Amino acid sequence: MRETESLGLCFENMLVFGGGAGGGGRRRISEWKDIPVELLLRIVSLVDDRTVVLASGVCHGWRDAISWGLTHLSLSWCKKNMNNLVISLVPNFTKLQVLILRQDTPQLQDNSVEAIASYCHDLQELDLSKSFKLTDHSLYALAHGCVDLTKLNISGCSAFSDTALAYLSGFCRKLKFLNLCGCVQGATDRALKAIGFNCNQLQSLNLGWCDHVGDEGVKSLAYGCPDLRALDLCGCLLITDESVIALAKNCLRLRSLDLYYCQNITDRAMYSLAQSRVKNKHETWESSKNKYEDEGLTNLNISQCTALTPPAVQALCDSFPALHTCPGRHSLIISGCLNLTSVHCACAVQAHRASSMLPHLAH
Repeated sequence: MRETESLGLCFENMLVFGGGAGGGGRRRISEWKDIPVELLLRIVSLVDDRTVVLASGVCHGWRDAISWGLTHLSLSWCKKNMNNLVISLVPNFTKLQVLILRQDTPQLQDNSVEAIASYCHDLQELDLSKSFKLTDHSLYALAHGCVDLTKLNISGCSAFSDTALAYLSGFCRKLKFLNLCGCVQGATDRALKAIGFNCNQLQSLNLGWCDHVGDEGVKSLAYGCPDLRALDLCGCLLITDESVIALAKNCLRLRSLDLYYCQNITDRAMYSLAQSRVKNKHETWESSKNKYEDEGLTNLNISQCTALTPPAVQALCDSFPALHTCPGRHSLIISGCLNLTSVHCACAVQAHRASSMLPHLAH
């Protein structure tokens, strides 16, 4: 109630100054539609997305102004009828570059994604996570209508096929961030070969719990996507050391790797990653492009990789100083591997040494 009263008071006192017939006159805004476009867009930038949608329905002038200036929109607040809302909005919001349609319960259907592809040709980021009702028709539509996509989240969209995903990669070649977590039918070696061939700018890929992913698919990614920096392979039970070795040799900018429950991974993979550090240093020295290029792995999850031994993991930890086992900085995650409890990062060793010296200093 107070917010409504404050808004009304602001409206009553709002003045727009400008030159008139007599020069230097002023006119009072008598209706909401009289608010200048620039001021309206400034107001819109300060409110939540639900209010933006409501504001677009005030009058044709507001709708046109918001349509012209709105580039980012999230409808994740919509708990019912999101599908119809999308269909009604996107013909007016044609300048959208970022659209977030994350859902708690599946609402979206193919016709809403087809509408997005028909009107939002400037779209760069799209989140369709948990859209269980979507079929391959949605991916085919995006392939033709949204070729500038750089970030796509279709995690949990379990109905997509690898044929449709491979088709999409042939048109959306600018993809840098792709989340396929739980896309068990779509994320196969066949699809990954197409992604590796078409999407050479890819930097981040989530393949969590895609149990059809094997070495052939991961190796295709490693060869085709040299700029890959984050890869989630948790629960990909088919992959072996061959996948990690290919990544270590070809993806020298890899910073984050999740191998949770990949129980076919052995010491050979760890030593390969450790040796890649030496190659990475050499490449960085030659290029000298960026002072941060020498960071190497900063996050590694090898939980439940029970075939690994302490010497191999310790060698890896020693090679990448950014991998931590110390409290509060766990970036090397080894839970479930009871035989790896002796592995420690450099700062953890230093802290242990410092604490062991305290009694001697006291004397």
